[in-house]
Amino acid sequence: MSVKTFTLNGELVSAGEDETILDVCDEQKVPLPRLCHLEGLGDVGACRLCLVEVAGSSKLVPACLTKAEEGMVVTTDSERLRSHRRMIVELLFAERNHVCSICVVNGYCELQDLGKAVGMDHVRFDYMSPVQEIDASHNHFALDNNRCVLCQRCVRVCDEVEGAHTWDVMGRGETTQVITDLNAPWGESRSCTGCGKCVQVCPTGALFEKIRPRAEMIKSKDFLVYLKTAREKKLWIR
Repeated sequence: MSVKTFTLNGELVSAGEDETILDVCDEQKVPLPRLCHLEGLGDVGACRLCLVEVAGSSKLVPACLTKAEEGMVVTTDSERLRSHRRMIVELLFAERNHVCSICVVNGYCELQDLGKAVGMDHVRFDYMSPVQEIDASHNHFALDNNRCVLCQRCVRVCDEVEGAHTWDVMGRGETTQVITDLNAPWGESRSCTGCGKCVQVCPTGALFEKIRPRAEMIKSKDFLVYLKTAREKKLWIR
């Protein structure tokens, strides 16, 4: 496997043949915000928070989808990037109805953490305040589209890991939302296995367990790392 050398924030670093800029940033302990990326799942570049600057290009590129190339010069922190990331987080808050004080994951929310990380103390955009219904038809779980950031983690874990493909995305623009089984109520889904993986990977309070009271829905994503490692090591093949 060929090794590529490039410059990351002024330092020479190495990358494997198939590694992305985000992979190298994680290896080098370079902080880079992300919301849709999760180790163990395929990347889709939905959140646009991991955008970086590459010398010679006027466009910002997603680190999660951009392969490291020999000789490239990458910057992960600049005034332009900080301004962009704060704007994205503010738009996410303005797009739906994110009221942290009454959310089941208050204090354990990745969007909330991002707001702090980018220095957001207010939202400069008008709130859209859409009318989003809560689907509590499932026996154990519920979907609150008011909290959804359309990261598609639920879609990918259901498809790539569980193999059920219960979740999908419907609509365009501001009407986009995640759905189950061609927009049938979750409780009526014939494909859902009830595994709860979608709930655990959701970065916000959009998917949650019914038994969890406010601010006590702590989600665990570590099992995805185990599944990824197990598949790579072929632990299930005898």
